Amino acid sequence: MSKPFTLAVAILAIGATPACNRTTHAERPRIALVLKTLNNPFFIDMRKGAIAAAERLNVELIVQSAERETDIERQMQIIENLVEAGVAAICIAPSGSKEIVPAVGKAKRAGIPVVIVDDRIDAQAAAEAGVHTDAYVGSDNVEGGRIAGRHLVEITGGRATVALLEGIPGHQTGDARLQGFREAIRGSDGIHVVSSQTANWERDQGFTVFQNMLEANPSIDAVFACNDMMALGAIEAIAAAGKTGRIRVIGFDAVDDARKAIASGSMAASVAQFPSEMGRLAVESAVKLIRHESVPAEQPTKLGLITRANVGMQ
Repeated sequence: MSKPFTLAVAILAIGATPACNRTTHAERPRIALVLKTLNNPFFIDMRKGAIAAAERLNVELIVQSAERETDIERQMQIIENLVEAGVAAICIAPSGSKEIVPAVGKAKRAGIPVVIVDDRIDAQAAAEAGVHTDAYVGSDNVEGGRIAGRHLVEITGGRATVALLEGIPGHQTGDARLQGFREAIRGSDGIHVVSSQTANWERDQGFTVFQNMLEANPSIDAVFACNDMMALGAIEAIAAAGKTGRIRVIGFDAVDDARKAIASGSMAASVAQFPSEMGRLAVESAVKLIRHESVPAEQPTKLGLITRANVGMQ
């Protein structure tokens, strides 16, 4: 009979075992998954995939996150606490690609394997700090942005007045998605970006920021948001302005609420990632690293595009 599976969600649940005691948990190692937040369905799905993998592999999984994606200091503190607690491996979805490097460095100096998930750490900052991670699991965000941009060109015939809702400034994920989107629309002279602002990945800020954009630029007829939460906020602002169906909205992540909005016609499309798959691969990689098995340094996950034509099929 297999041993029961345990999910710990608070640092108190794992105690304060010093790092030197990691080897005493060899039979059932403790692996940590540190997410940006659990207020976003994307990371809830990532957790589900990680939990399923941990149960199948008979490891103890500790899942922790800050309350908000912008709370980088809290995420760093969580990682440092996990290092002190002596976990066997840490999987991290970084809130700040540069800011998180010192905390990752502490884990590596303690001999703890680190798997980075979803958002890469900054290569230059890592190199300057002498920090090397063991694996990266995630999708190609530049290509995801290109998928969104090509779809906008297609559905508008290459003519649109566009607003962009950015992620947290300077963070690799949002920057890469914007880069890909801009690359895809570059050859379409009829597509003009008239406003580009951050809404910090959050739905309420997506509403407020896009409401202000629309007031300043009433001619906006298309939006690309770097995640679905901001896109859903924009949809609410569009409804408040009485313009539902007149402004095309493209998001990123294809979370359940976005799929519902696509099915209803209030959202044009969303680039689909597969966060459950990311969580699964991250835990599987962590287990292999604990066992001193080799893992690929780069583990790409697939992308797709969800539209009204296929929303019920994927």
